[in-house]
Amino acid sequence: MTTLATRLRIALLALICSAAPAFAAGDVAVEVRNESEPVLCAEKDNVTIKAISPEVRRFQIEAAHPAYIVGLLRDNWDADWTACDMTGDPAFAAPTPPRRVTFYESIEYWLVGYTFPTFWRPADTTFKVGDRVEKGLHLVQLWKLGKTGSYEVLVVYPQDGYWRTRPLPPPQLSAAAYGSSFLFGPIEQDGARPVVNIKEIEFDPKTTSFKLSFKDGSSGTLRLDNVDENRMVLDAVLDKPVTGGKAFVALRSMYVTEFNNDVARIALREPGAKGWREELLMPFSGGKATDIWMGRTTHSRHNTSSPDMVFRHFSADPNPPAKPEKK
Repeated sequence: MTTLATRLRIALLALICSAAPAFAAGDVAVEVRNESEPVLCAEKDNVTIKAISPEVRRFQIEAAHPAYIVGLLRDNWDADWTACDMTGDPAFAAPTPPRRVTFYESIEYWLVGYTFPTFWRPADTTFKVGDRVEKGLHLVQLWKLGKTGSYEVLVVYPQDGYWRTRPLPPPQLSAAAYGSSFLFGPIEQDGARPVVNIKEIEFDPKTTSFKLSFKDGSSGTLRLDNVDENRMVLDAVLDKPVTGGKAFVALRSMYVTEFNNDVARIALREPGAKGWREELLMPFSGGKATDIWMGRTTHSRHNTSSPDMVFRHFSADPNPPAKPEKK
């Protein structure tokens, strides 16, 4: 008799595979590196899973509701500051007073930016929509009109390159939590934290895409491919591969215990393997993969509804795959 945990894992992997077509022979297997370390503070990102390849130009990033979301009737978004000491964090005063900026509004989407009194890095990245250019924003939110209201589905912190995404909430919940973040582009180290140094972000409302100009002279684009009550999918394209042993995408999250985390397990689709490799995330030793799933199969007290994350469809070809012809 299969256990509940086993049935949940089967459901998770079936969900991933149902959303992804079979891989062509030319798809790239990336190095998956685990740089996570244990902590006691639930509000500190101690989980780092990096994907490294000198070939990849295109891939997808997916945020999908956890397998247990259907039965989840109560959520918990409360911050847990137990055993946390943030007194040593750097703090730079904002170049302008705290403010709110509305960049763009349509019936379906709108884009809003904010500055805070301080941030942990200097605020020199610019954000652009059409002719409007703003410098020094600490947070930009993308909102979408859903079936029963408006929902914040994506945020980006332009000054350090962190992104968070989530699907629209399921019918029984008024909203769903954010959880893990991801980094996209040439990943550098700033003290103890990985970052992406961005010169400018330009949002194109017509394509619902973010064009990023990185400080090293390269560029990339994140385009919202789909968002619904099950998942959000982003198409990611780089103008050139990220080389020199640097990661081009990374998951950042937190894990304190099995019952207090935003991510607890990892699954890899390894090249040539007959099945998925599944492991606890913290002791994971790395590997090669064409798909990487990171999430939970059991409830956590922290951000209980936060989505699982998937990096997949790694390709050296920056062009989208041809759509099958209709018969």
